[in-house]
Amino acid sequence: MFTPVEAFIGWRYTRARRRTRFVSLIAAISIGGVALGIASLITILSIMNGFERELRDRLLGMSAHLTIDSTAGWVRDEARLDQLIAQTPGVLALAPYITAEALLTHAGDVQGVRVVGVEPGLEAQVTRIHTTLAQGDFAALRPSTFNIVLGRGLANSLRVGLGDRVTLVLPEPMRTAAGVLPRLKSFTVAGIFEAGVQEYDEATAFVALADAARVFRTDGRMSGWRARLAEPFDAPRIVAGLAPQLGELRVRDWTMLHTNLFRALQTEKIVMFVIMLLSVAVAAFNLVSTLVMVVGEKQTEIAILATLGLTPRRLLRVFMTQGAIIGLAGVAIGGTLGVALALHVEALVSLIERAFGFHILSPDVYYISRIPSQLEVADVVIALLTATALCLLAPLYPAWRASRIRPAEALRHE
Repeated sequence: MFTPVEAFIGWRYTRARRRTRFVSLIAAISIGGVALGIASLITILSIMNGFERELRDRLLGMSAHLTIDSTAGWVRDEARLDQLIAQTPGVLALAPYITAEALLTHAGDVQGVRVVGVEPGLEAQVTRIHTTLAQGDFAALRPSTFNIVLGRGLANSLRVGLGDRVTLVLPEPMRTAAGVLPRLKSFTVAGIFEAGVQEYDEATAFVALADAARVFRTDGRMSGWRARLAEPFDAPRIVAGLAPQLGELRVRDWTMLHTNLFRALQTEKIVMFVIMLLSVAVAAFNLVSTLVMVVGEKQTEIAILATLGLTPRRLLRVFMTQGAIIGLAGVAIGGTLGVALALHVEALVSLIERAFGFHILSPDVYYISRIPSQLEVADVVIALLTATALCLLAPLYPAWRASRIRPAEALRHE
C-alpha cells in the first residue's frame, strides 16, 4: 500500500526547483502530450458518432424500418397479410409499394432509375420522403395523373424542373405489327426531393401506386410492404418473430438493408480509435524519458532515502507516484478538453468557417455539409481507462531502476 511518505516525496519531485527546471519542463510537455492525445481521441470518436447518426437518420428518413417482399418477385395483395403485419406488436404503420428498374429520358439525356410506386398518404406514415421535397408537392402523386417526383441529382442529370415532361422507357418490349418496340410512358415532374443520400437523390423516382401498377402491368400484385416501427432498434427482434408467420415472404429490417455501410462505419471507427490511441501511447511513454532523467538527477537523494530506511519497494512506489501524478494530470486535462470540444465542435467549426471565409465540407460537394458530433459516455470511459492504464504502466521501468540504486555507489563521489 502507498503511504503518505511515498506520496509526499513523489509529489515533491514533480514540483519545479531551480536545479530541475529542465526536467520539470519535460514533465509539463508530457502532461500536455497526454492531454492533447486524449482530447483528440474523444473529439474524433464523437465526430464519427455524429456522422453515423446523421447518415442513419437520413437513411431511415428514406427507407422504412421493415421491408416485406418476396424473392420470387411480385406479391399478391391480401387483406390477411395486411392485417397480420399491421397487428404485429411494435408496428405503427404499413404501406404497400411497387418498385422496378427503368430508364428516364429527356431532351436526349438518359438515366437509369429505380421507380417506386407509393400511396402518398400511407407513405408519409412510413418514411419522411415528403419532408425532403425542395420543390413541388408529394401529394401530387394521385392515381391516373402520371406525375413523378425525382431526386435532385437525377433532375439535374436530366436537366428538368417542375412541370417538365420526362419519358419512362420500360425494360419489357412491346410487340407490334411493325416489330418489337420499347414501351414508353410520359410523366410530368411534380416534385424534386433532396434526401442527402446519393443512392436516392441520383437514382430514385416516385410515382403513384396505381400508375406504377398500370405501367408495369402488375395485374393486382405489388412488390411488398414497408412498415414503420415504434422503436427502430427493435427491428431485428420483430423480424425474428414475424418471419415464421409469413411463409415464403422475406422480411428485412433497415440494419440488413444497409449492413455493409454501417459495418464500414464501425470498422473506420475502430481503426481511428487505434490510430489515436497510438498517439496517446506515444505521449504516455514520454513519461519514461522524463522519469529516467529524474532518477539520474536525484541519485544522491535516492541513496540518502535508502540509508534512512526506505526500502527498494518503497522507493519504487515513490517514482510510481510521480509518474501517476503526471499521467493522471494529463488524462484529467485531456478528458475535460475532449468533452468540451465534442460538445461544441459544431459551433467551433462554424466560427472557423466564418473567420476564414470557407467551408470545410462544401455543400456543393458533400451531402453532409456540416460536422456533426455526438458524445457517447461509453467512448469517453473507454478512452480514459485505456489512457490511464498506459500512463500507469509507463513509470514501471524508471521506478524499478530507482529501486535498484545502491547507496554506497551513489554516495561514493559526494
